[in-house]
Amino acid sequence: MIRSLYLLGFLLILSVSGFTQNLSISGKVKDKNGEIIPGAGIYLSGYKTATVTTNDGRFTLGNLKPGNYDVLVQMMGFLPYTKNVILSDKSAVIEITLQENTIQLNEVVIRTDPNRERYINLFKEFFIGKTPNATKCKILNPQVLYTDYDDNMRVLTVKSNDFLVIENKALGYRLKYMLQFFEYNYNTHIVYYAGLPNFEELKGSGSKKRLWAKNREIAYYGSSQHFFKSLYQGRSEEEGFIINKLIKINNTSRPPDSLINNNIKRLTKAQHGVIRFGSAVNDSLNYWMALKKLPREISTLNRAQVLTDTLVRQYQPNLKTMNYKDDLYVMYTKELETVEYTNNSGHSVSRPLDVPNYEISVVHLLQAPVHFYASGGIHEPKALLFEGFWAYEKIADMVPMDYIIPSK
Repeated sequence: MIRSLYLLGFLLILSVSGFTQNLSISGKVKDKNGEIIPGAGIYLSGYKTATVTTNDGRFTLGNLKPGNYDVLVQMMGFLPYTKNVILSDKSAVIEITLQENTIQLNEVVIRTDPNRERYINLFKEFFIGKTPNATKCKILNPQVLYTDYDDNMRVLTVKSNDFLVIENKALGYRLKYMLQFFEYNYNTHIVYYAGLPNFEELKGSGSKKRLWAKNREIAYYGSSQHFFKSLYQGRSEEEGFIINKLIKINNTSRPPDSLINNNIKRLTKAQHGVIRFGSAVNDSLNYWMALKKLPREISTLNRAQVLTDTLVRQYQPNLKTMNYKDDLYVMYTKELETVEYTNNSGHSVSRPLDVPNYEISVVHLLQAPVHFYASGGIHEPKALLFEGFWAYEKIADMVPMDYIIPSK
């Protein structure tokens, strides 16, 4: 069964501080010739906040708190645009210049790729996901996706020249998603993707809205967003998360490389390079080849609970940070893995026999340290790699960063 790892793919999301003042991001949108652009869509990544430019090309996104924002701009005939804006104690005014999308404006002949359908289906599987919610998601404009496969590296890259539009009828959202990169390595089975989403509420009846509210709550609880938000607040244990460490130790069953390689070389040369099937030489060679395939290190679970006050540090007023060795082994104790997930997803993480069937995720720190906000957003897109349940849940199970749990 293939086990894949996935990169956390959400960039630079708002940090909510304790300040009460309302700030804004305003500005003007124009083209490279300085001509104003009315009617351009202006969005905040990770949120439902959006507006359009007026007849004089101006816009204002108001009622904002201090934090780190990504402003997204969309206009027909122009390339998608993003600008990072940090708000501290005063509002920001920005100037935006859009570049023409020559792929849309010019007629081009695109060489037909016989593998495109297969590549797009693989992209959907790793990007949208394979959860029950994923079955109710649809990419409305797959024509904006461009695939490229590197035969030598065995790496699939997917790019887009416009916002992806994704309709999620399980959670009641329409997403505009600026895909920044997607890469799947067939050798390592590792997927890297990152992008900037904006959420729009779908219209529906009262019964549909109640169902969406229930599904959103289920999607949020136990998610990586929920974990980091509770970690920021110092409430991860109260919220149902137990944090342990996966410690890597040397595999004592695997001899040193020098010994393995020397024996393989000696046995390969036996009988002038001719090895007879069933011979002692062949059996010995198979033995050493099997040892070579063993991992140099194995992971063992340290059952001592990680204390959050030693794991997390305040970095800035609106930003916290953590740095750690080995891997975090995170159990969410308020939900159990389904039988379908455990047996068929390919993501299930091994556990001690006395541990209940909790949802388990492993957090690999690739770039240290990692910074995160009160909203649960991660600052560095390539800092963390998830294995387990958080790798299983992807775009189909994502809620906005300003999602509020309904009051009971």
